[in-house]
Amino acid sequence: MRTMISFAALFLSVILLQLSTGGVGPLDAISGLTLDFSTEQIGLLGSAHFIGFFVGCWWAPRLMGSVGHSRAFAVCTALGAMGLLGHTLTENPNIWAVLRIASGTCVAGCYTVIEAWLNAKVTNESRGRVMGSYRIADLGASLCAQLIIAVLPPASYVSYNLLAILCCASLLPLALTRASQPKTPDAPRLRPRLAWTNSPLAVAGVIVSALSSASIRMVGPVYGQEVGLGVDQIAFFLASFVLGGALAQYPLGWLADKYDRRWVLIWLSAAAVLSCGITMAASGSGTFGVMLAAGFFGLTTFPIFSVSSAHANDFATTEQRVELSAALMFWYALGAIASPYISSTLIQQYGPGALFAFVAVGHMGLIVFGLARMRSRPTPDERTNYVYAPRTSFTIGRLLKRSREE
Repeated sequence: MRTMISFAALFLSVILLQLSTGGVGPLDAISGLTLDFSTEQIGLLGSAHFIGFFVGCWWAPRLMGSVGHSRAFAVCTALGAMGLLGHTLTENPNIWAVLRIASGTCVAGCYTVIEAWLNAKVTNESRGRVMGSYRIADLGASLCAQLIIAVLPPASYVSYNLLAILCCASLLPLALTRASQPKTPDAPRLRPRLAWTNSPLAVAGVIVSALSSASIRMVGPVYGQEVGLGVDQIAFFLASFVLGGALAQYPLGWLADKYDRRWVLIWLSAAAVLSCGITMAASGSGTFGVMLAAGFFGLTTFPIFSVSSAHANDFATTEQRVELSAALMFWYALGAIASPYISSTLIQQYGPGALFAFVAVGHMGLIVFGLARMRSRPTPDERTNYVYAPRTSFTIGRLLKRSREE
């Protein structure tokens, strides 16, 4: 209990941060629809968020090295608050896109600080409990962030101010903690080729994971409106996706530890293609059917990043794990930058079903590539443990390194 209390400030900061920055994506999409933004412009907002996310992942470790953990966190939350408050000053979608870059930088920067702090303070004895609590705090807040838009009026001064208040509030627990700041770690080198050299299939998997997750979370509200969902129903639609993904982690982890991870990826992608078809078919079957389909879609697509990461680590040495994690996050960020704009363009041209058709094509490509890679080399005799890999920062590999090897 003392261990959990000592990390309470960090977990509370995670919850408040996720409620704020996790809610701005769907709120922006619904606000854009209210303000008659084009579907492409709404997709651009989602892509801009992940541009900022990539910038924050690269910049935050260096910022911590210059000013320390608490000040780096304060800088990033200030960027996030400014990005949110700026929405109330204009209705220009291009300016909103620039503001979303600030929000994305805030997310990656704050998570980098929190995960570096956790890694420095956690012990071998407390690692399992701390990581479990961290996962619950992150996923639980992410789920609530999708639901919060049900009570926030779109394109409203009040809505963006409330999110900005939550963003600023995330600074308080960390700034007021009496715990001493840990030593600032060195920034991991960014070596994208390392991931491709270790496992081309893992790189393809994290890119396809980005196509699925970034598209539904950033452009999903457009799909929801197109199929006749109200704002509160769109919130539950997005929450069903996150809930399905959270529920899948433990059974998929068991499968990934028991069977060849390449087959797990292939069958997950096959199930994802099926879930895309079911979701498109369920669009006219009523609200309950749409929610169930969204949950099944999250169940089949959300774990692909973690399975891909575990597969890549099977071929890595102990010294490579931190840089490999950063490299996989780099490839995920590239896919996440491209997918919201592509999917929104397809929706504008071909209708709402094009969103899931686009994701299904990506997963079919992963199936073909996975079958081809199985002929290239055998699975290693000794494998790392499967762990849930949050898509939060380039430094998450430090937290997960020992868990994979124990």
